[in-house]
Formats: sequence, structure tokens, C-alpha cells
Amino acid sequence: MTDFPKPPFDRQRRLNPPGRDAEMDPRPDYGEAHYRGSGRLTGRKTVITGADSGIGRAVALAFAREGADVLISYYDEHEDATETCRLVEEAGRKAVAMPGDIKDAGHCRAIIERAVAEFGQVDVLVNNAAHQKTFAKPEDISDEEWEVTFATNIHAMFYLVKAALPQMKAGAAIINTTSVNADTPSPQLLAYATTKGAIQNFTGGLAQALAEREIRVNCVAPGPIWTPLIPSTMPMEKVRSFGSQVPMQRPGQPCELAPVYVLLASPESSYVSGATIAVTGGKPII
Repeated sequence: MTDFPKPPFDRQRRLNPPGRDAEMDPRPDYGEAHYRGSGRLTGRKTVITGADSGIGRAVALAFAREGADVLISYYDEHEDATETCRLVEEAGRKAVAMPGDIKDAGHCRAIIERAVAEFGQVDVLVNNAAHQKTFAKPEDISDEEWEVTFATNIHAMFYLVKAALPQMKAGAAIINTTSVNADTPSPQLLAYATTKGAIQNFTGGLAQALAEREIRVNCVAPGPIWTPLIPSTMPMEKVRSFGSQVPMQRPGQPCELAPVYVLLASPESSYVSGATIAVTGGKPII
């Protein structure tokens, strides 16, 4: 609990959203040096959106070390995605890189089609990609910004799930990334927080709808996590103190979330569906 960096952080270079891993100081910890797999996902065919860096990369690494093949969906961060592919392949698993814009329903269908072409089926879908921006007041949020946030964060989940379900068999799992903002919304992240509440409801309803098919649906609610999205979308003064507001007084690292996704993807969580798992550094969610 005390081995990871604490704020205050050095001033970060201002990044263009969604940010680049190599330009962060300190670099996020994805578990490269310490995650040890034990075959919990052997042979599973998985799709992870936003897998170029941040939480998505840590999940891809953990899945691969647990025996899963991974399709790495990302926007246009080619250098970061190449590194994620390297980590998956280094673990002895197949990596498939799929750039493109998940706001487009056709691209979401293409992701699933590519996964089926490469793997033969889809066993686990991780809807992790997200868009956020900080605004001082609601009037500052443009119509376009509101629509982009919803299209990326919640519409794409529906498109991907709809495309994936015909390829999923009993025992498959869907894992959605929500946020602590679903329960305690930040007023400066109004659009983002609203979509994260929608994700939580989407997860709960979908879990009930798919129970008869034996497909489980859950979501993970991260608190402050040190990813490239942070210095690329938040004011520098908030980045400097990022994570200090939770009881552990530091941000979480991506590697600290990956084991939760592994659990929810594995048969070990066979009675867990419709749940929200909070990873918040000690801050309770209501």
C-alpha cells in the first residue's frame, strides 16, 4: 500500500488528450515487473477497448499472463498500443491491434468481427475506453463536447455489446469501467460523471437481461488512477495533488486494478453479476 508514488507530483508536460504514457513522470506502473499469472484465463479470447495505456494496458498484460489472447482496441496512440502488444506477446499470447474510433457504430462492429476472425470467438469484452474533460461551469461544455463524451463512454458500450453477444457462449463475461464519479460526481466533470452513472445502470440492467444466457456483466469503479488521461485532461494544480483526497493519500496505479478485472473475467466469479467493484484507495462509494 505504500510502495507507490504519492503527491505532490512534478509539473507534468501538458499532453493532448488522451495523453501518452512515455511523457508522464512518474511513469504508470502496469505490473510489468511483478504481475504473475496462474492460468486463470487460459485460452480465453478477449477484447479490451482503450488498451493502449492506462487501465486498459494493465488489464491486457494481466489477461495475457493469465493465458488469454487479447485484441487491443485504441484510438490513434500507435506507439503506446505497440508496447501493449509487445507485453501480450512477451507473455506468449496473441495480440491483435485495432485502431479506430469507437464513437462509430460500424467500427465497433468491425472490432468484434476482427476478434472473431483472429480468435474464433469472444469470451470476455472489457469496455474500458473513455473520454473526459474538465470544465469550471456547465455553460462551458459545448454541445459537441457533451455528445462526444456520451458517444465514447456509453454509446460505444452498447454497440460493442450488441455486436459481441452473438459470438459469446455460456460462461462469457462483460466488464465495464465506470468510476467513483457514478456515485459521487465531480461538478467539474459533469459530462463524464453523467456517463459513468449511465454505465452503472447499463451494467445492472444488462446483467439481468443476460443471466439466462449464463453471461455475466459487471463493472469496476476506479477512484483516482495515475494514467495518461489525467495530465491531458485536468488542470495542472489538480494533477500535482492528484490522489491526495482519498484515505491512502495517493493515486492508484493501473496494476492495482488489473486483478479485479481478472477475477471478474474468470470462472471463479461465477455468482458475481450486476456488481460494481470499487477500487478507490479507501474512499467508500454509496
